[in-house]
Amino acid sequence: MPHSPPAGSPSRRQFFQVTAAAAATFAAPAFVGATDKTGSKPVIVGSGDHQYECHHNWGLLPDGLAWGETHGVAIDEAGFVYIKHRSHTPEPVDSVVVFDPSGKAVRSFGKEYHHGGHGIDIRKEGNEEFLYLCDVYNRQFLKTTLGGEQIWKLCYPFESQEYQKVGQFNPTNVAFGVDGGFYVVDGYGSHYVHQFDAQARWVRSWGGLGKEPGQLQTPHGIILDNRPGRTPSLVVADRANNRLQYFTLDGQHLGFVLDPKPEHTFPAHFDIQGTELLVPDLFARVSIYDLENRPIVHLGYDPQWTERVKGDMFALRKDPKSWEAGKFVHPHDACFDREGNIYVVEWVPTGRVTFLKKVS
Repeated sequence: MPHSPPAGSPSRRQFFQVTAAAAATFAAPAFVGATDKTGSKPVIVGSGDHQYECHHNWGLLPDGLAWGETHGVAIDEAGFVYIKHRSHTPEPVDSVVVFDPSGKAVRSFGKEYHHGGHGIDIRKEGNEEFLYLCDVYNRQFLKTTLGGEQIWKLCYPFESQEYQKVGQFNPTNVAFGVDGGFYVVDGYGSHYVHQFDAQARWVRSWGGLGKEPGQLQTPHGIILDNRPGRTPSLVVADRANNRLQYFTLDGQHLGFVLDPKPEHTFPAHFDIQGTELLVPDLFARVSIYDLENRPIVHLGYDPQWTERVKGDMFALRKDPKSWEAGKFVHPHDACFDREGNIYVVEWVPTGRVTFLKKVS
């Protein structure tokens, strides 16, 4: 069960005040990882106004904890970085690890869904922030405090009449609506989007397996696209259809965003900062799109490397010695921090967090 700070520690309000104050005093992030062939400096990825130093293997884990597949990343207002991973160890381990901005782990929680660690997003409601989590092992989605205290957990919406048994439901990520409600994508289950109101009551569902407009195939990620100048709408990472698909807030199909080379795209999730849409792609790249959804840059993209990543039933993900600095294997989630740096987590058995420090 997720837990609040242990007995004898500050109250929850004090807990958040202390951690927020600490964030302001931490030094710049400490980096471990990618360097150029001389071993003297980090590899630079990107181009033009979107260049980043690439620091693989960011973050110092607590003693006794090793990464499973790193699946989700989110950042709170104080700058703390929340990483969600899925462990396959027999003994339960914490599935959420929280780091300060320097990369030092400050707390962890979530043993009860260690086999199912997947999506993680943060929303501020009133004066407090909350985590929305997806658990692909127990087939549920949850709301917790930033310390891991559970507010509620839900399984499939029986009101939708789209499910006969729990095995048909497997949620992957959550998006937040404009009215306090939220949306859940059933990415590994029956390929629906489910809308809930601010009280976590089911509103409607749409989608279902298929390739036609409005249908989905592994709707893995979702976000409210409310960038300046755009009518608020939902964009879904329609992953196995190799496309982004847009919907109105009540589920009406609006259109697609198609990559000119669909064999090299497998979108996983999203983040937004200003006018830019960030799209981690499971096929070895992290993309940034402009306000018109034109690609600005594909970070780490190399067609030959992508073919290696995809080859032999994705065997490369199990061979860290063959990974190359400045290249990704399987980006599964990514997010901006307030300075425009990017954190990337990857679907690899050893886990990997990459810090992309913006340099231009």
